Amino acid sequence: MPEHIDKIAWICIKDQRILGVRSKGKELFYFPGGKREPGETDAETLQREIGEELSVRIKPETIAYYGAFEAQADGKPEGVLVKMTCYTADYSGELAPASEIAELAWLSYADLDRASLISRIIFDELYEKNLLV
Repeated sequence: MPEHIDKIAWICIKDQRILGVRSKGKELFYFPGGKREPGETDAETLQREIGEELSVRIKPETIAYYGAFEAQADGKPEGVLVKMTCYTADYSGELAPASEIAELAWLSYADLDRASLISRIIFDELYEKNLLV
């Protein structure tokens, strides 16, 4: 049975570009978020991770499920899959890299090759829905 990495991610689109983050020491961008801590709900994980990574507050009343995606995990042995459950939400505050985040960027579909494998699957879907330029 394949190993799974379970992650919660934030889909934040502005002017038909999606927010991507890059961790220190990494080359590829991914969607902000992370793994839940024991006992956390998806919403609690999303709020905690985004606060830690980007110094903003997710508005809990605006959290909406977007979808779940699965792909080979970047940098992991073959067969290790990442399952990413994605949510949209509004936020308050000013986006700024924090914690392990080295950089944030507003990515277009042309930036597909700069994104992680699972992020590329989501890029494709967003582009097909005319949500990305």
